[in-house]
Amino acid sequence: MTAVTDQDHTDEMDHADHADHAGNGRDADAKDKRLENPSPVEAAQENVDQEDTGDHARVRADTSGRTESEAAVDPANPTDSEESTGSWDDGLIARRVNEANAAQQAAAVEIRASRAQAAHTAHHTAHVPAPLAYDGPLRSRLDALRELVGLSRTRLDSGTLAEAGRVLDEAAARRRLSGQHTVVAIAGATGSGKSQLFNALAGVAISETGVRRPTTAAPIACSWSDGAATLIDRLGIPGRLRRRPLQSAEMEAQLRGLVLVDLPDHDSAAVAHREQVDRVLALVDAVIWVVDPEKYADAILHERYLRPMAGHAEVMFVVLNQIDRLPGEAADQVLDDLRRLLDEDGIALGEYGEPGATVLSLSALTGDGIPELREVLGQFVADRGAAARRISADVDAAAWRLRPVYATGRRTGLSEEARDEFAARLADSVGATAAGEAAERAWLRNANRACGTPWLRLWRWYNDRREPTTGRLPVRAQPDEEATARQRVEQAVRTVADRASGGLPAPWAQAVREAAVRGAQGLPEALDELAARAGLPVGRPPRPGWWPAAVLAQASMTILQVVGGLWLLGQIIGFMAPNLGVPVLLMVAGIIGGPLVEWSCRMAARGPARRYGLDAERRLREAAAGCGRARVLDPLAAELLRYREVREQYARVTGAGVGAG
Repeated sequence: MTAVTDQDHTDEMDHADHADHAGNGRDADAKDKRLENPSPVEAAQENVDQEDTGDHARVRADTSGRTESEAAVDPANPTDSEESTGSWDDGLIARRVNEANAAQQAAAVEIRASRAQAAHTAHHTAHVPAPLAYDGPLRSRLDALRELVGLSRTRLDSGTLAEAGRVLDEAAARRRLSGQHTVVAIAGATGSGKSQLFNALAGVAISETGVRRPTTAAPIACSWSDGAATLIDRLGIPGRLRRRPLQSAEMEAQLRGLVLVDLPDHDSAAVAHREQVDRVLALVDAVIWVVDPEKYADAILHERYLRPMAGHAEVMFVVLNQIDRLPGEAADQVLDDLRRLLDEDGIALGEYGEPGATVLSLSALTGDGIPELREVLGQFVADRGAAARRISADVDAAAWRLRPVYATGRRTGLSEEARDEFAARLADSVGATAAGEAAERAWLRNANRACGTPWLRLWRWYNDRREPTTGRLPVRAQPDEEATARQRVEQAVRTVADRASGGLPAPWAQAVREAAVRGAQGLPEALDELAARAGLPVGRPPRPGWWPAAVLAQASMTILQVVGGLWLLGQIIGFMAPNLGVPVLLMVAGIIGGPLVEWSCRMAARGPARRYGLDAERRLREAAAGCGRARVLDPLAAELLRYREVREQYARVTGAGVGAG
């Protein structure tokens, strides 16, 4: 009985072991299948694990290790060992024990997870890189560009200022991010081998390579040090496309701070791929252009990318790949021809210590030239100046695009001659010269009334009485004369606007003309009102101090004539003794002396009359000039001053003067 029982027990144990082995086999098969066909959640978790830092990975490994060991052997939970005997299969006590143990395990896992998260947060906080710092000249140029855009918003359309605004936004965004990292993009045409070069620099196959084109469908980022997550976020590269290079102390020390981005083909048939290339190229700090012996002279590459980016030569590498396919000295010949094409594109070559693009030849397949590129790239990253040089080159490019709207190379402004001519035209339109002449004639008429002979004054009075009434009243300007005056004003405004806008760029010239047109509205009416107020003064013109003496002399000449005439009359009627000499002499003296005194007064009155007329003309001219200055010249001067300010800001942006334009 006992033997049978032992045998039965042995059979049961063997059966249980067999079942355990079968279960383990099924678990292993299931795990292999999960590895071969991971679920989306597992794939995402695997990518996140690849992105974690070394310390975080160690914390997670330590946490997971403790969890697995405690789950396998838990002294406070003998349920697992007793379940194998079947003694706690059912019953209230068994369920309570299982629930208590499950709660304890959940609490322990939650505590360990919170500790791991705290350690991960502390690690990243301790390794937050310092933001990028711009030097003084670059900050001054950016401030000037910002001021330039602000002053120009009301004069230029948004499309003209779009590139400058983008440069300012990108400069501000890049400044807030890490200054310890340099983002370098690898760009190239289809089949140029840029993904092979990317993998060769990383030391591990990260980017997909093969004969299928296009191979790279989305940008892939590889970072050689921590703290570059925000930079990669700025590029819009998701977490599943972020990698770490081969863990090598030598490579990590050489390329520390490098963030390498493998771009899709810039000549891809997929429009989305080309758009991604253009988008990322506008955000990276530097770019490595990979060309091959077949497409190094491709027009698309040179016309669409290299030539427009000629000003970015200092943050540009041009790599001739696949030199293993060239026999003998063919590689040197192709490399020389590539340098010639780059020179024709206007790209400065960094040779003999001069700043410019770095040109190399290598083979990503055989590794020939890779160490040289890694060394040059390591020095480039170690300088930590690529981001600032890229922003400076972007500012140069934006300034060059804005040059036609800020500088023309011609002298601008409104000269004194043009101002005087404008004032003279306005004075002519209100009849300043005629008003001065009329004032002069009025002064002379007043002088003739006071100094003329009584007989001549009587004759003039008689003629004035005979003239019609309308002849003595001022006649208003006829409609045709008013139209002529308005045309003169409009012509004066057009002329001064053309003088002020001459030499200005088109947008600012248009702004000057519009300001002149706005000021000319209502100007003729204002000039007419001003002419009525500033015309001839009310009443008679003033008299000089010598006029009383002239009046007395004229009265004396009249008295002589009267006395001589009465003396002769008395002799004729026999009232007085005959003596013709004295009365005739008196009459001749009065007759000759009266006109002589009048002529003398008229000659003496010419100077005061002229000054009186000129003074009246001057007052009217000054009034017309003041009206024109307030309505037209001051707005024109304000526009010219604004242009002078933006021109000065543009000179600061370019870092040099812009000449006379």
